[in-house]
Amino acid sequence: MWAEKKEATLTQKNWCFLCVFLTPGKGGHIDTLYPSTQKHQLERLDKKMGVNLTTSNKETVNKSDVLFLAVKPHIIPFVLDEIGPDIEDRHLIVSCAAGVTISSIEKKLLQYRSAPKVMRCMTNTPVVVKEGATVYATGTHAEVEDGKLLEQLMASVGFCTEVEEDLIDAVTGLSGSGPAYAFTALDALADGGVKMGLPRRLAVRLGAQALLGAAKMLLESEQHPGQLKDNVCSPGGATIHALHFLESGGFRSLLINAVEASCIRTRELQYLADQERISPAAIKKTTLDKVLQQPGVTVGGVANGNSKSGLSLFNNRGSGLKKKN
Repeated sequence: MWAEKKEATLTQKNWCFLCVFLTPGKGGHIDTLYPSTQKHQLERLDKKMGVNLTTSNKETVNKSDVLFLAVKPHIIPFVLDEIGPDIEDRHLIVSCAAGVTISSIEKKLLQYRSAPKVMRCMTNTPVVVKEGATVYATGTHAEVEDGKLLEQLMASVGFCTEVEEDLIDAVTGLSGSGPAYAFTALDALADGGVKMGLPRRLAVRLGAQALLGAAKMLLESEQHPGQLKDNVCSPGGATIHALHFLESGGFRSLLINAVEASCIRTRELQYLADQERISPAAIKKTTLDKVLQQPGVTVGGVANGNSKSGLSLFNNRGSGLKKKN
């Protein structure tokens, strides 16, 4: 199992909820696997947070109750092949892979367990600052308590709610990809400020604060965004002239089309995952091929060397997260 560097960096920020293999285990432990290239970063995390490190996939599964799978969609089958034999009735499998359906995971795990408990979730990168947006759907064998546990875990890093599974692709297009839309808009706003004479650092800060404040106003007031927009626009003022310019450029349509494009691509990824079982060594445009070159790295049971490479993080301090009775 592997992670892109950007994901490994995120795991250091806040409880590694966006990692390759995150597991809150018994007693509030959290486990994760990592590419060997991230060893030094996680050793620093070990010293800072007091965690125990291990390099065994089997140990990660055996010491955990909830297993988060956050790899590329087409890698999910290989991950399931690797961990499947060690899955027990107590395990809850949570997939964060875009487009991968609960039924496809259940079908795979039925080779190993008669009633695998599977859930699917979609979250986003702001979980690293405890402002994430997460939705989840429950599988055939998952129980109400499992949903409560997942919601409790993800609510600790932002908003979390349950939805029907057929809505998750749309969620991916909106909040899953949403931070990228916001960062792109913020970058452009800052450029506008710089063009008008503002220092870059100040322009970025002002733009970010404007977006943060607007989002907070919307959530706290529960007013329609259109009403809040109208409140900013005075007759004949600067803001309404700016909005007219945005409308003439198709601003709304571009955002709607962006959400649609992300949603459609998510469904395409599921189709590709269903149609092709690509050899991990042949997967391109990821860091997987680089990771496989490292001795001892294993992905879905395919290893380069004699030992498996991974890392489990066992937090020595209880998180206080327990299943509700």
